[in-house]
Amino acid sequence: MSERKVLKVLNGQTVTPPPIWLMRQAGRYLPEYRETRKNAGSFLDLCYNPELATEVTLQPIRRFGLDAAILFSDILVIPDALDRNVSFSEGKGPAMDPIDVDGIERLDMANVIAHLSPVFETVSRLRRTLPDETTLLGFCGAPWTVATYMIAGHGTPDQAPARLFGYREPAAMEKLLALLAEISADYLVAQIDAGADAVQIFDSWAGVLGEKEFEEYAVKPVARIIASVRARRPAAKIIAFAKGAGYLLKDYRRKTGADAIGLDWAVPLGFARDLQKEGPVQGNLDPMLMVAGGKALQDGIDAVLEALGQGPLIFNLGHGITPQADPENVTRLVQWVRSRGAGV
Repeated sequence: MSERKVLKVLNGQTVTPPPIWLMRQAGRYLPEYRETRKNAGSFLDLCYNPELATEVTLQPIRRFGLDAAILFSDILVIPDALDRNVSFSEGKGPAMDPIDVDGIERLDMANVIAHLSPVFETVSRLRRTLPDETTLLGFCGAPWTVATYMIAGHGTPDQAPARLFGYREPAAMEKLLALLAEISADYLVAQIDAGADAVQIFDSWAGVLGEKEFEEYAVKPVARIIASVRARRPAAKIIAFAKGAGYLLKDYRRKTGADAIGLDWAVPLGFARDLQKEGPVQGNLDPMLMVAGGKALQDGIDAVLEALGQGPLIFNLGHGITPQADPENVTRLVQWVRSRGAGV
């Protein structure tokens, strides 16, 4: 097997120039994705079609030669597998039946993994198809982030419905997060068994939580997932990304057991350096620079490399690439990281 640079970093090594992949690297900013999407039916149909999901996962690898491919799917396949009537509307985002205390009591986990079998087929196809040197990443949503959509029935700016639910119904919230952690661990183990080299846990709404709630809703459920995966697959490599957590990231790696922590673009680079002293970090270029391009993009890349390039770093954006991004800026990003990174 050729060396997989992302795995080397996840094992604590410094690789120069650092390996690079981008969150949401397969998606609407690519014309080839938009063409494939037309043939898929609904967005969930695309997620559950191994042939098409494999194709869109491979598209950015073919175009940019990135060091990792991330499975094309969505964090909300878990509530979909729990029969929450998930749908995606263009311009409106995801929607589902909102859940209440009684609904949490009635959740049935029996058919979740079977429902998600097309995802595991996609992972298997990808590992057979990808170049040996390309790391294959699986993923899931963190329990808190998935719960926010399940409780509100849709995305909201500050996740007030889920936060209120947690205050008013703490036992039900604890039960929902525990159940989602258990399902998510099973889901990640199945992805690893299908061929994923490493996995990432996305907590996209961690930043709306106060200190106490962050510990209860973001830290403990993710720690539960990681412990469950490691109990069954001790060699598993896991990245945890708690967007917006800020200073609360200080103990996040130690408390969750993650191999690497993802950093959003608002994390100060000085603080990021401190976090890197304890292990690998991933990030954290502002996704808007993929729209802006030019000198602003080059300066942003240089700042990340100068701050973090001398330690274990996976170069990435601080969140997903946006539909407005110019694919040519991705090409420039990859070239600049690899040329400038070599000189750090």
